[in-house]
Parts: sequence; C-alpha cells; structure tokens
Amino acid sequence: MYLIIDVGNSFVKLAVFENDALKSKQVVKLNDVIKEVKSLRKKYLEIEKAIISSVGRLTESDTLVLSTLFDLTILNSETKLPFTNLYQTPKTLGVDRMALVCAAVKQFPKQNTLIIDAGTCITYDFVNANNEYLGGAISPGLRMRYASLNNLTANLPLLNTEMPESIIGDSTKSSIHSGVVHGVLNEIDGNIADYKEKYLDLTIILTGGDTNFLSKQLKSSIFANSNFLLEGLYYILKFNSI
Repeated sequence: MYLIIDVGNSFVKLAVFENDALKSKQVVKLNDVIKEVKSLRKKYLEIEKAIISSVGRLTESDTLVLSTLFDLTILNSETKLPFTNLYQTPKTLGVDRMALVCAAVKQFPKQNTLIIDAGTCITYDFVNANNEYLGGAISPGLRMRYASLNNLTANLPLLNTEMPESIIGDSTKSSIHSGVVHGVLNEIDGNIADYKEKYLDLTIILTGGDTNFLSKQLKSSIFANSNFLLEGLYYILKFNSI
C-alpha cells in the first residue's frame, strides 16, 4: 500500500493506492497535512512507502516528520524516471510535469502523447512513441487570467469562473467570461491542432482542476482524467521501489 502526497499551490492532495487501485483521496489545507497523514496512517496500517511531490510550501520540519512515518521518496530532478528526459533544463522541470509524463508512458506506452494539465497554470507536456519526453509549454490557467484582469487594471472586477452564453459579450462581465474562457478553449484546441499536424497518431489527455469545466467544450477528442497526476506519482513510487 502506497501513500501519495501532492503539494500544490493552494491545497494538498492525499491519495492511498493498493494493487494499482485508488482506495482513498482527499484534499486538505497545507497546515493540516501532518494531522491528516497521521490519521491515514492509523486507518491504513499497511502503508509502507510514500512519495512527496511539492510545488508548494511544505516545510522541512513537516518533511522530516513524514520521513519518520514512512519509507519516503521526495520527487526531484534526481529521481529515477521510466522515460528518457530530453528537457534542456531538467533541474527546472516541475515535479508535477514529471509525474504526468510518467502516467502517460505507463497508461499509453509507445504512443505520441500530449498531456494537458489545466490548473493554476495550463501545462502542455509531450512524450513521443520512443518514450522520450521532449518538453511542452506553460501558460496562465483560468483563475490566473481572471485574477490578472482584476489585478492589473483599474476597473475590471474579479469574477468567478463561468461558461459564457455567447462569444459576443454584451456587458463587461460577459466580455470577461468570453475572453477568458474562449481564450483558454481556443488555446488548447489550437495547441492540439499544431501537435496533430506533426503527429497524426496523437493521444491527448486532459487533467487538472478545470478538467470537468473544460472537457465538454473542447473540439478535440480527449481522455479526461482528473487523477492522472496522482496515478503518475504512484507509478514513480512503484518504479523506485523495485
């Protein structure tokens, strides 16, 4: 049994896997990580190994506590990965992106695969049929776009994410919704089209916090999987436990 600790920019996801199946998943605040992990430890006594993926702010003291509870792997640029990493700056490659690529090579072996993670940022990661990770792109996510319009202008309001009724906004609010949401959808569809021009046999995965909101609106055929990152971290932990 394995514990996955995914520390994001805002929250922490805790997941328990057994025999390749997700048994438990919860989202907690950063300050509650140790308490919630200890609770999981009591509930699942069979947990022996754990992995931390942190793009957030998990403290050294918290990490030390976790290392006393489990055989702990901390995902970083030195971690052994089941693919060839051709990224020119491997030490700056986000651990979340590493995990997504690992999930892709495990679930879609020997396929040209584009992974789109729509969260705080939208990341695009491509791994080819030769099991080589080539890189991708990073752009602002939905909430970041709404926030930037509010923060960097004098009069535009901060709005909650909402699907616009029309591409033509007839008010300031509807114009913001149209610009942000259609901007993201057109960006994603445009990136997919560019990749398909080069790789006809392309597999596309959409994951991340905005998966459900975006998946039905995209023109391209995709695999939507909100747990793809957690599954990738699980595969990395298993790969390093052999």
